[in-house]
Amino acid sequence: MGMATGMAMEPSMISKRSALWTICLLATGGATAQTQADAEAATKRSVTVVTRVSATETLTNNVSLSSTSPQSEQITELSPGIRINIERPRLKTYFDYALTEVVYAQGSAPRQTQNALNTFGTLEAVDNWAFVDFSGSISQQAVSAFGTPSIDNTSINPNRAEVSTYRVSPYVRGRLGDVADYEARHTRAVTQTDAAAASGLTMVDSVLKIASQPSVSKLGWLADLGQQSASYSITRPAEATHFNLGATYAISSQVKVYAIAGREANNYISVDKQSYATNSLGLDWVPSDRTKLSALFGHRSFGDFHSLSFEHRSARTVWKFTDFKDISSDLSPNGNVGPGLTYDLLFSQFATLEPDPIARAQLVNAYLQANGISPTAQAISGFFTTALSLQRRQDLSFALLGVRDSIIFIASRSESSRLDTLSAGIDDLSNLATVRQLGFNLNYAHRLTPDYSLGVLLSQQKNSSATGIEESRLRSLNVNLTGKVGRQSSANVGARRVVSDSISGPYVETALIGNLNVQF
Repeated sequence: MGMATGMAMEPSMISKRSALWTICLLATGGATAQTQADAEAATKRSVTVVTRVSATETLTNNVSLSSTSPQSEQITELSPGIRINIERPRLKTYFDYALTEVVYAQGSAPRQTQNALNTFGTLEAVDNWAFVDFSGSISQQAVSAFGTPSIDNTSINPNRAEVSTYRVSPYVRGRLGDVADYEARHTRAVTQTDAAAASGLTMVDSVLKIASQPSVSKLGWLADLGQQSASYSITRPAEATHFNLGATYAISSQVKVYAIAGREANNYISVDKQSYATNSLGLDWVPSDRTKLSALFGHRSFGDFHSLSFEHRSARTVWKFTDFKDISSDLSPNGNVGPGLTYDLLFSQFATLEPDPIARAQLVNAYLQANGISPTAQAISGFFTTALSLQRRQDLSFALLGVRDSIIFIASRSESSRLDTLSAGIDDLSNLATVRQLGFNLNYAHRLTPDYSLGVLLSQQKNSSATGIEESRLRSLNVNLTGKVGRQSSANVGARRVVSDSISGPYVETALIGNLNVQF
């Protein structure tokens, strides 16, 4: 592959930051030169608004994903959208929303309306003391891990539903003299779906944290007190309170270890709250702003838990690995409601290039669009749950960004089981002891000219139960050509091949896709 051999310069000639800028600009080519300039200018303006219209035409030979009677269809999608960036001293916001109308020319299904949202931001209500974080997302998710799987949101598939999540988190933070730092935060998140059999969920989390100032001495202390609740619309709520005390020790400026002990009272596995002892040991290692390692191992009421994360960035690559085992209360514990791992990976990679998260989001979107890369691509898709579950998940992701070539690889593995066995909620975990998921996603993009790029996406996902009674596998190959067709417009043409080996509904689908996107 034609990686950026011409970018090798002496440190005295070019800084790492400017090198990364050059790589990004060359990788997106002339198709996004104006977009990158707009992104830089946006950081200097308080508010920027970009509107767009996208039109997509899909020719598929199996719109209903059937193995016995496949039906051809021509699907038209019209998607007006808007992106708003606010960069003010007290308010920083990124907002991207699109409304899609889906029309089936042969009448295979009624017209559909779909929403897509990605927004986040922070309001500084009182100077350097009171803040409000907020975020929201709307995306399409699978209802069951063993229902009919699909790649495209326009397929006629009752196993897909729209999920929306909105989160608001006011908090205050400050110092108690020269002794300690404090933070008090209250978070409320509401998740809803249009699936009739799925439950809505309201999460409330209140926590007070106090910790000694790290500059005082190598030996420090911390304490936190919190209350959490997960209220499902069709099943019983789960509630918990906790209190922890801990000690920290800074071995060096790069390494810190800590030990925490406390009590937790919850009704996760009982009708009424019961009290349990908790403990954990942790390590934080930050040798540079490009490399971070965090590890936490402990014991809670349900057994052992852990959280491990590692990230390393260079001028052209980013590596990420996470491994955790803990309680999950999300409706879609194994999925990724929101931008997705691909978006998150590039968001980390561009941290050196653009520290400001709002301007960085613009840069990531410009790069994805120029190279025809889907921001929501993921290795495993989620499934709805209606009660607390216990989840072990591992994610490995890697991105290599060259002048003409980019490679993004994501691999995931998860294992989920029902924790709240007293809940009457019906889902995959109420019928099966364990649901296992394993998958990968490989995206390769090659810059043909400054204005055109060729992309190839290969993915596979396998879902299975512990007994092997339920099993499904979905494989797909996508090839697309993306290019600039005007100063503010781009086009994409491609083809996909999907093969499903699901026991409930095996099928094969081939489709041709064309897309035109115009910004105003």
